[in-house]
Amino acid sequence: MRLKEDFHHTIVIERSEFICYVRKCLDEVQAKAFIQEIRKLHPEANHHCYAYIAGQHNELQRSNDAGEPGGTAGVPMLESLKLSGLQDCCAVTVRYFGGIKLGAGGLVRAYSRSVSETLKLAPKVETIQMDRYTLTFSYDLIGKLDYLLKDQADIVAKEYGEQVVYEFLTTNSSLIEKIQELTSGRYPCRWLARELVEKDCG
Repeated sequence: MRLKEDFHHTIVIERSEFICYVRKCLDEVQAKAFIQEIRKLHPEANHHCYAYIAGQHNELQRSNDAGEPGGTAGVPMLESLKLSGLQDCCAVTVRYFGGIKLGAGGLVRAYSRSVSETLKLAPKVETIQMDRYTLTFSYDLIGKLDYLLKDQADIVAKEYGEQVVYEFLTTNSSLIEKIQELTSGRYPCRWLARELVEKDCG
């Protein structure tokens, strides 16, 4: 599971403002560029703490307290990232100090919460393996095939010539048999490829 797009969320604790920004970052270069981008966006902030994970098994893990007491910002942010189950994600939490000290425990809770709440709200996608097919058929079957495919496949292209041509993606192997039954075997599906597709997580 990965982030679908950039997202940010703000929480206020004891008048201190914590603004967490998250982005999909596939490597350290992208993560560092994102961190610099947020620093430039908030040059007056007291802290720009960050954490990121990347790689197939999240083997790349980095965090930084950015001036907060050691272990009170970067590490709890990193733990929230790991608990989210996301891959390839960088989080930067910008803090504007509100004048009331939170103490070590308060900081840990604040930075952890800033990331966990942001990731909970952020739109996410899941990468799944799907098979791509093409199907050529007669016009009289459009209604029946649309009904059959609507919940079991993603139609990615439609062409209307002498006959109708649909190109679709599916994870349901039994769908092909159902299409053959519906068309009495007159219009076989042609398999094109197996590919990784990003789907929105509900």
